[in-house]
Amino acid sequence: MEAVYLTFVFVLAIFLGFELISKVPSTLHTPLMSASNAISGITLIGALASLKTDSPGFTAFLGTLAVTFATINVVGGYAVTNRMLEMFKKKDQGDSK
Repeated sequence: MEAVYLTFVFVLAIFLGFELISKVPSTLHTPLMSASNAISGITLIGALASLKTDSPGFTAFLGTLAVTFATINVVGGYAVTNRMLEMFKKKDQGDSK
């Protein structure tokens, strides 16, 4: 019966995430993406915690996969944020004083 509840929560999270993301205007997407890096960090910690299991095999594989994807998400999010912030820096004019 627990699997039914977990599946229900998973499907509910998918629908809620889709509704939230579809309502965000494109001009706010990048700043919100940079703010979601904290959530991705929490996901990474949860994925690391899921690796601590007594039963190796498929569970360990899923935990490793979760750690890999969460790490890619965190690093990519910070790279995009850094790129966005570089757009707002003033460019040096070189030798023109």
